[in-house]
Amino acid sequence: MITLLQRVSEARVEVDRISIGSIGQGILVLVGVQADDDESVARSFVERLLNYRVFADADGKMNLSLIDIAGGLLLVPQFTLAANTRKGRRPSFTSAANPQHGRDIFAAMATYAESCHQAVACGQFGADMQVHLINDGPVTFILD
Repeated sequence: MITLLQRVSEARVEVDRISIGSIGQGILVLVGVQADDDESVARSFVERLLNYRVFADADGKMNLSLIDIAGGLLLVPQFTLAANTRKGRRPSFTSAANPQHGRDIFAAMATYAESCHQAVACGQFGADMQVHLINDGPVTFILD
């Protein structure tokens, strides 16, 4: 699994110009599921995302997690994160999960996140989505 975490002051995802998920302050996470990922990987990533310290404390240091600030979590499936771009001019997606496996693992991730955290929203697997965000900082991390 590869995730791109962005600290945001707000974010939303739309399908056909209809907002299907939005958050205020929190993190937007683009999620790339790989072929060998399973539900334990999904759970591990959720725990890491919820506890990753990217928010400023009283001294301005990144010491607070999403749980600490009771912020929102917006999970957006993005299979292109699993692309191999090392050579050539066209990405290879051989390490990406097949669509059904990717859908299942993303759903398991979302379900687990919702069981652990109150403010969770999700994009739609396989849909053409428009993601709107105000990146706070900007603060962006790749977790794999």
